[in-house]
Amino acid sequence: MTTTFSSYERNLTFDHLKEEQLDLLVIGGGITGAGISLDAVTRGLKTGLVEMQDFAAGTSSRSTKLVHGGLRYLKQFEVKMVAEVGKERAIVYENGPHVTTPEWMMLPFHKGGTFGPLTTNIGLRVYDFLAGVKKNERRTMFKPDEALQREPLIKRDQLRGAGFYVEYKTDDARLTIEVLKKAVQKGVHAINYTKVIDFIYNDQNKIVGAIMEDTITGEKHKVYAKKVINAGGPWVDELREIDGSKKGKALHLTKGVHLVFRKEVFPLQQAIYFDTPDGRMVFAIPRDNVAYVGTTDTTYKGDIANPKMTVKDRDYIIDAINYMFPSLDITAEHVESSWAGLRPLIAEADNENPSEISRKDEIFVSDSGLISMAGGKLTGYRKMAEHAVNKVTDQLKEEEGILYSKSETEHLPVSGGEVGGSKGFKDFKNRKVSQATAQGLDEQTALMLVQRYGANFDKVMELYETNIEKAKTEDIDPVVFAELLYAMKYELAYKPVDFFVRRTGALFFEIGWVRDHKDNVIRYMAKELNWTDDQTNAYVEELDQLLHDAVVPVES
Repeated sequence: MTTTFSSYERNLTFDHLKEEQLDLLVIGGGITGAGISLDAVTRGLKTGLVEMQDFAAGTSSRSTKLVHGGLRYLKQFEVKMVAEVGKERAIVYENGPHVTTPEWMMLPFHKGGTFGPLTTNIGLRVYDFLAGVKKNERRTMFKPDEALQREPLIKRDQLRGAGFYVEYKTDDARLTIEVLKKAVQKGVHAINYTKVIDFIYNDQNKIVGAIMEDTITGEKHKVYAKKVINAGGPWVDELREIDGSKKGKALHLTKGVHLVFRKEVFPLQQAIYFDTPDGRMVFAIPRDNVAYVGTTDTTYKGDIANPKMTVKDRDYIIDAINYMFPSLDITAEHVESSWAGLRPLIAEADNENPSEISRKDEIFVSDSGLISMAGGKLTGYRKMAEHAVNKVTDQLKEEEGILYSKSETEHLPVSGGEVGGSKGFKDFKNRKVSQATAQGLDEQTALMLVQRYGANFDKVMELYETNIEKAKTEDIDPVVFAELLYAMKYELAYKPVDFFVRRTGALFFEIGWVRDHKDNVIRYMAKELNWTDDQTNAYVEELDQLLHDAVVPVES
């Protein structure tokens, strides 16, 4: 049976989901749900996945965009977590080298700060050991003058030196999409904008499926499955409430905000991980033509779908920047863009301190059989998926005597990652950039496309070459047009926000590009996907609201 991941064939995906009983229905299309669906399908389970917003629209497009080893968890003595997550980093990188890149991180320490030369040296050495860090990526220690050479902007006053170690930066939303595309390629039926509104139970009150609504058409569908996994991220407890099984531990949502600055305003050369006067740790990371800084960590009780930056969030980060980079004099006017995301942590009822709540993932199984997964980190998504699918296969073995294989994702490239690992990607990149420049693309654009799409670059280039004239007719830049066509045909982008936020990351990192292209892109999408006038107006409003929220904070 062919699977599709095209906005032109949404109905076909619904038909497939309803065709026969699934072995597993995954609810939630963030990195956790995507990882679970890939792990399950590669073990031979008939798998479906539904997401009520767009894929990665929640936490999985609003993180610090690092596949990192959790150095700060050493401070909380979460040794097992550091060891597991550190090793996973390398696996995520090798399976998708186009979407994950090593980034040397500098940790400056000042007199009276959280870290000193000794604690940093010991901490990083333990980290290298636990995380199994490659020889050429192990930490080194800098004297103050070396640290200032790497990044002249850091505070000179009472600087005692710095640690230097490797993290990995990623595009979290694209990582999620690439994992999902690989899952779909392997046979998963996945659909966005599809909200589970109720569960289907048998005579023994066990879950045997779900009733869902296509939020685009309003149509309702019944999908049957032997097992159902709730990977709803911040919405996990809402699904447990529908099932009537929310008891014991509950989610504690915390909000993290990041600010983006143009390079001219914040000419950061080197990624910095620094402590603020109140003891929190903050990242400042250069990325293309911008630098971004975050994150905050505050308890959140508001609208889960639309967390917003507050004045307090913005000012906290600006104060942190001016503390560590005093020569910049950053003000609110300098903020180019921002994003706010939620962390779905698992808390005992009496713990309200965000920084003390564990980032571990946990699985809850309700009396009805609903399996819920919560907590965890972007970096550990593959291991979390393995644990969740192990739970499913153990149950199916017990109930039906079916034996499934162990997880097969450790050496499985995600979509676009089929380039021979990190070593192979270097050659692949050089080869493809040469080809593209020979075909008239400038080198910077070619590099961006190879880095964004990896092994799928050829498909994007084919769309580029065969649609140059059509792009002119539609008054859309030919490269933008090729990316748009690819997003609609192969990445299930249905709304403008899908393209401008999750498929390209542009709303965060190139907000001017969004403003330049949005009108013509929206006009083309409306025509191609047969939106009604009401839909078009709603989707325009949604994008405009996000453009506004990225720059203008709310009071509280």
